Amino acid sequence: MKKFIFTFHSIILLLSVSLINGCKKEPDPEVTTAPTFESKTRVYYIAAEEVLWDYAPANSNVFMGMPYDAADSVFTVNLPSGPTTRIGSLYKKARYIEYTDSTFTTSKNIAPEWEHLGILGPVIRANVGDSVLVYFKNNTSINVSLHVHGLLYDAASEGSPYNNGTNGDGSNIAQGATWLYKYYARETGGPGPNQPSSVVWVYHSHVYMDESDMYSGLVGAIIINKRGLGDENAKPIGIDREFITLFLVWNENASLYLTENTDTYCPGFTNPNPEDFEESNLKHAINGRLMGNLTGLEMNVGEKTRWYVIGLGNEVDLHTPHWHGNVGTVDGQNTDVLELLPATMITADMTPDNPGVWAYHCHVSDHMAAGMTALYTVH
Repeated sequence: MKKFIFTFHSIILLLSVSLINGCKKEPDPEVTTAPTFESKTRVYYIAAEEVLWDYAPANSNVFMGMPYDAADSVFTVNLPSGPTTRIGSLYKKARYIEYTDSTFTTSKNIAPEWEHLGILGPVIRANVGDSVLVYFKNNTSINVSLHVHGLLYDAASEGSPYNNGTNGDGSNIAQGATWLYKYYARETGGPGPNQPSSVVWVYHSHVYMDESDMYSGLVGAIIINKRGLGDENAKPIGIDREFITLFLVWNENASLYLTENTDTYCPGFTNPNPEDFEESNLKHAINGRLMGNLTGLEMNVGEKTRWYVIGLGNEVDLHTPHWHGNVGTVDGQNTDVLELLPATMITADMTPDNPGVWAYHCHVSDHMAAGMTALYTVH
């Protein structure tokens, strides 16, 4: 009898241990197998440069696969004189350009995966815990700055002049001058608890309250990864492709180069039809391209694709980016339409399952008709 009781208790003990071990939660393999990297200082050399920018380099409505019609011509065809005067699709603008070192003599080649950036400046990357140094030079003929969203900075690196009790160093960089901007990727600048492993922020010139320096062309994006979920190059682990798209009505009427552009493309301009001229200078663009002229939005079926979508601008910049053919996920919700306001940023994940050439456009009817359209390809 005693032997039976001992055996019975032993069996119960063994069963208990087995059940307890079986109930233990196995570690998440995606977390435990992901490499970890030490925080580091990431250095960028960025200059503001003047360029000749073409909103429609293909000289056609690529989105519709046809020549410009009368409505398209308002925003793309140069009419140098006469009762209706328009600049067209070519404008002098400023861009952020990345260089290899502090001499600012050799610009960095744009990597193939960033072909779609269009007018956007270089992507600034960091993992939470990293420091970021931007050596900046103004090679333009206007005063500019570099103001970031999301990163931690002090007043000397804020890049925005106002009455904040400082002398405004770094907020108004004169022609030919340089400045060192210092930032830190803090926890609250990275993804929140319910966000993907990386999030997008924006940077832009912020010298003038009407953002005429931003409308002149100076915009870029920042990508911050959650601690432990970005690799040594600050790319999000497990993501095959990344795309950044800025939806913005570029108001060339507010550009600091408006007078120069008018003198160049409309010599002897007398403004016979001011409303038409001003309307023609409102470029409803994605990354600074109109009517499907943006290239590089290409991916493959099944790839883990991350879209970083940015809005800027004025009260007209209420945008609803829409993918045809495939569906993304934002904050746990499946959707094919996003909601953007000026200076808002959205991170959306997509694993495309539907091959083809698909529309990607703002669903605001007036914006779509004015050329805020692109094509993306799923191979």
